[in-house]
Amino acid sequence: MRTDATLTINSEAKSDSNRLPRRLLMLSLLLLASAGLSLCLGSFPTPPLQVLNALAAPKSSDIAFIIWELRLPRITLAILVGAALAIAGAILQSIVRNPLASPDVIGITSGAALAAVVFLSLLSSTLSIHWLPVAAMLGALVSALLVVSLAWKNGISPSRMVLVGIGLAAAMGAGTTLLIVISDDSAAMTAYVWLTGSLYAAQWDDVWGLLPWLVVAVPISLLFARHADAMALGDSVAEGLGVAILRSRLVLLACSVALAGAAVAFAGGLSFVGLIAPHLAAKLVGRNMAHLVPTSALVGALIVLYADLLGRVAFLPKDLPAGIFVAGIGAPFFVYLLHRSRARF
Repeated sequence: MRTDATLTINSEAKSDSNRLPRRLLMLSLLLLASAGLSLCLGSFPTPPLQVLNALAAPKSSDIAFIIWELRLPRITLAILVGAALAIAGAILQSIVRNPLASPDVIGITSGAALAAVVFLSLLSSTLSIHWLPVAAMLGALVSALLVVSLAWKNGISPSRMVLVGIGLAAAMGAGTTLLIVISDDSAAMTAYVWLTGSLYAAQWDDVWGLLPWLVVAVPISLLFARHADAMALGDSVAEGLGVAILRSRLVLLACSVALAGAAVAFAGGLSFVGLIAPHLAAKLVGRNMAHLVPTSALVGALIVLYADLLGRVAFLPKDLPAGIFVAGIGAPFFVYLLHRSRARF
């Protein structure tokens, strides 16, 4: 069995690796072009040559502030948030062995959202708003610890983790709604916009706050990619291949929580990115984790970037949250996946 499983993983990896460089290059070029388009569009449309001049020589450009301080940090944050949520979803779907798994489905996003709303409703008058990302990340961590502890029974069962996560997500969602209802109008409106998922007023501090989480978590997830591939074949097969299942699952879960919690902390409750992006990436390069991580990151970045672009320019002069457009695509996609997977449940 060890030999057959090894041959299966190696043959799939070899088949997918042939198309990986071409697909990554295609997605990277598309992302670069999309970022350039987003830099040109907004409430004040800007010709590409003026944008290039502002990027190359900001001191001699009249629109340097618009490009460097308003659009570029927002675009960069959208790319990083999309990548983080997509990788978090790819990791969860692999270790849980469930195509419907994502940070928002199993309660990680709900924990971050509840903590953020507690902060906005009860603590924002005494603490600086700069503590909001810290509160959201702590909420994601507590939620993940609750999922692991409640799902623990001689180890972590993927099916128990999903069921516990869905239950916790529902409970935390109810708590979030209750806090919004009893809060004053100003706090409730701020919390509602944050829960929808918005990149409005993104700053370079947000970019530098999120980037380290990606720099740390992504290499670790790639280091454990083969372990994830083995666990995707089943725990018994993974044990036969010499994988330390508990340690690998906890490390990968920690990476997923860190990425999802950090992304939600800086961009709010962007739902379904972690669900959609890994599936689209798998269509391009297969389910090999080492290939799926970078491809999912690029796909997730494109999803959030275009969702934010639509929010900025489609309904001018209003600036709508990106989460509205992601949810508009993600909810039907979730129903489609549930319908396609109905034979498994």
